[in-house]
Amino acid sequence: MAEARASLNNYRQSPRKVRVVADLIRGKSVEEALDILTYVPKRAGLPLRKLLSSAHANAGKSPNLIVKKVSVDGGAILYRRRPRSRGMANPIRKRTSHIDIILAEKPAKK
Repeated sequence: MAEARASLNNYRQSPRKVRVVADLIRGKSVEEALDILTYVPKRAGLPLRKLLSSAHANAGKSPNLIVKKVSVDGGAILYRRRPRSRGMANPIRKRTSHIDIILAEKPAKK
């Protein structure tokens, strides 16, 4: 098995907030990463846990997998307007994220 991957597009949270959680699991084993995501007190924990479980299933539940790469990129931005004084309007940018997870076999020890 070379690699297993899974992706989540247009997740409705800003990439900056999701990257904080993604940095916690990068380079860890799949079991350890799932444990971390179960107890992390951030909203992005549950979607990342589901995505990691999906990538693990795509790998055929093989043992000795590590989280090789987790990338969080910006997605489409939803623009809204907030009314202000004297008939003006200020923009509100509701950001979305594209998340990719790649799992790989743990390198053999020499």
